[in-house]
Amino acid sequence: MANYDEAIREAKALDAGDPLSGFRNEFEMPLAHDGSESIYLTGNSLGLMPKRTRDHVNAELDDWARLGVDGHLNARHPWLPYHEFVTEPLARLVGAKPIEVVAMNSLTVNLHLLLVSFYRPTSERYKIIIEKGAFPSDRYAVESQVRFHGYDATTGLIELAPRDGESCLRTDDVLAAIDREGESTALILLGGVNYYTGQAFDMRAITEAGHKHGCIVGFDLAHAAGNLELRLNEWDVDIAAWCSYKYLNAGPGGIAGIFVNERHARSFDLPRFAGWWGHDKATRFKMGPDFVPLEGAEGWQLSNPPILQLAALRASLEIFDAATMPALRLRSERLTGYLERLLKAIATERITIITPSEPSERGCQLSIRVRDADRSLFDALTARGVVADWREPDVIRVAPVPLYNNFSDVVRFASILSDCLALE
Repeated sequence: MANYDEAIREAKALDAGDPLSGFRNEFEMPLAHDGSESIYLTGNSLGLMPKRTRDHVNAELDDWARLGVDGHLNARHPWLPYHEFVTEPLARLVGAKPIEVVAMNSLTVNLHLLLVSFYRPTSERYKIIIEKGAFPSDRYAVESQVRFHGYDATTGLIELAPRDGESCLRTDDVLAAIDREGESTALILLGGVNYYTGQAFDMRAITEAGHKHGCIVGFDLAHAAGNLELRLNEWDVDIAAWCSYKYLNAGPGGIAGIFVNERHARSFDLPRFAGWWGHDKATRFKMGPDFVPLEGAEGWQLSNPPILQLAALRASLEIFDAATMPALRLRSERLTGYLERLLKAIATERITIITPSEPSERGCQLSIRVRDADRSLFDALTARGVVADWREPDVIRVAPVPLYNNFSDVVRFASILSDCLALE
């Protein structure tokens, strides 16, 4: 980078004047090989560990050691209702009412549980619309659901692809496909943010278009929850699911969550796979033979949840509540926009940012295509302390997460990338 000293001075000044910069101190920052702080830009794969997580988890370990089974009722945070401690923070995070959300299971398990209830194909209406290039687990899940119901996945899946020569879907093309296929479509399931390109979809417009044709509309929010400012209830989304180990910082394999619109809260005639934790709380411990589902998203629970994972999620959600998503989103737009500006200033024609440039069409992630690159470029970045993500054949994904990344991280990364490209 030509003017690195000037850029890093500017970045440090921006960091000093940023009211959210102190939240970086809430997180453990991995170290590079030389013992310095790494440039951690892969919160879109695994979020950093909040420092308070250790205390939250240890508190439950201590109560387990001290109380044994009595911890279900007498722990400092009783385990029996523990999942309820994260309900309101999760609802605030995704723009929902408390009755519409619950923390449970893992993402793909939750997608299957929701599809059991909300993908109800008929011979006239059995198709599922997804984006081509969706995260593979999503495609596996919906394809298996189509086949499970006895339909041919080659005609049952409608995969929306970008136009030739483009990397991202145009909203107009998505809406046109819904208009074209809507009457034969049972379910629309898109990612809130595409994991590869970083494109954020217009969830409000997609939901309105789907409902106009009588489709159920759902979103995989793995790359959107904790990244975008969501308004699932306001947008009238039917269902959604997300993981918590990326932007929600709940640790590897952390407990996931679902959203079920309040319109469906008392749709007890919907088929569902039942488990005792989804049973009416007033009679759950009478152990009767008949399943009586709870109202709302809680009624899709199966088993009592893992307390240690919930404790880690609760630790992170406390930080989100302190920072607030509107403020984080504003900071995210500034950070990512700053990174975009620096990348475009690198003296090379090899770089293309395939993520949309319009802030409303992306989260914090930028996906950088480097012409004629291979993994050796990524390895060179890693050796210089950059923690990013390589996707074949030629894309580096970086995500300046507003809770813990700063402007100085962004300048350091851009400078190292520039140096590594110059050496190739």
